[in-house]
Amino acid sequence: MIQIDDAGSGSLVGGTCIGAIRVETGEYYYDFIPIECYREYSFQSKQYLKETDKIVFRLLNRLCVRNNEKVEICQGYMFDSTRFILKNKGYKISSVKIGEPLQNIIENTFQEYALALGVPIQYVKYTKYPFHFHRILRWVYADYENRALLCKTGWKSWKRHGNLKPNISYETLNEDNYICLKCGKFIKKDSKVKVLEYFSNCKNIIYLHIKC
Repeated sequence: MIQIDDAGSGSLVGGTCIGAIRVETGEYYYDFIPIECYREYSFQSKQYLKETDKIVFRLLNRLCVRNNEKVEICQGYMFDSTRFILKNKGYKISSVKIGEPLQNIIENTFQEYALALGVPIQYVKYTKYPFHFHRILRWVYADYENRALLCKTGWKSWKRHGNLKPNISYETLNEDNYICLKCGKFIKKDSKVKVLEYFSNCKNIIYLHIKC
């Protein structure tokens, strides 16, 4: 049996992972919808869905899937067009909520991808909602010039909150448990810091090393 699922479509940062596995053997392949598909016109014209179709068929070819082989595909909107095409091509598919083994594997794939983009490990590994929009937005604003390039800028939420102008100030930080969201290193207690302050869904304050 084949399972097909996606991971990362709800993350502000990065593209989306599409993965497929043959359950009996554990043979697993994946590819990413590039971030370019989520920018302005490309997003409005739903290029990410067209790319989903292309990736799924590449993965099925790599797995050498036969038409009579059972294929479970995620019931989410990402695969609406894909399911229609697969049915027309005679594949034996069922639309389901994907569980194990693929769910955990593809989520781990996306997590490793996010870490490679520079997202802090504490944002990815040790929180219940690792890719929550406003949490990730704080990381983006800490190095806006570079990290905005990694974002799904076609999103309505980005248009509302992705072009804010943080207030910049400087102060001495009297706490010892803060991490600079630009370089990822701890800020020493009683250090002079650069402070970014903005309001999205709530007031946000970001502390950075002076040199960062």
